[in-house]
Amino acid sequence: MHILLNERSLEVSDETTLHALRSDHKPEADVMILNGFPVEDDRVLSPGDAVVLIRRGEVPGRDELEALMAARHSPGVHSRLVRSAVGIAGLGGLGSAVALALARVGVGRLVLADFDVVEPSNLNRQQYFVDQIGKPKVVALSETLARVNPFSRIDAHRIRLNERSIPEVFRDVQVVVEALDRAEEKAMLIEAVHETLPEVAIVAASGVAGYGENNAIHTRRSGRLFICGDEKTEARPGVGLMAPRVGAVAHLQANQVMEILLAAAGTGET
Repeated sequence: MHILLNERSLEVSDETTLHALRSDHKPEADVMILNGFPVEDDRVLSPGDAVVLIRRGEVPGRDELEALMAARHSPGVHSRLVRSAVGIAGLGGLGSAVALALARVGVGRLVLADFDVVEPSNLNRQQYFVDQIGKPKVVALSETLARVNPFSRIDAHRIRLNERSIPEVFRDVQVVVEALDRAEEKAMLIEAVHETLPEVAIVAASGVAGYGENNAIHTRRSGRLFICGDEKTEARPGVGLMAPRVGAVAHLQANQVMEILLAAAGTGET
């Protein structure tokens, strides 16, 4: 029968067990992942099973690294996401967290657009570090993403987006993530994508300030537009932007992007 071992096709006998597979191919492995879930007990394998064998602390070669990074994913997800491209407009608290999440799940190409630099007040919620203060955000985040997933292609644009540049910057993506600060910028991006990129979905955010009210955060869809957040809580004097709630909305956006990409690829994942 046919199985996958560390993302490579392998023919084994019908009676092959998980422990026997480890003994034959990587006896020093102390982590066994079967179809995205770590297991310890022995069991007979089934046709199509995806097995990953890992030795804790071992740094794999580049050829094996990508497979091991995707070991905990649901089967079939990585092979589809690696062929996808996502644009991220704005690399603040939302955009930087979305980018990291999508790099970790293996999206093949990320198109980043932001004009700003990292400054100290960003560090309370954005995915940057003290030694990156003063760097353009597109540069700093590209460096971090390369450390997280060297297999994601990063196209970085240090630019203030406008109606003319949006269709050029995001011309080859399937989804654009709106992660801008000001209401007028958000509206401009959404309108420009709708008018010039008719096949592209938009995952926007509205209402991410403050803390608490977890159950108020939701996703609402209108055609190709998806809006994540509570749609009411704006940053203002006395109501700041902080990592927990901003991060919750950012990951809701990232999860929505995955849902769109996987549905387009016909995985049946929802």
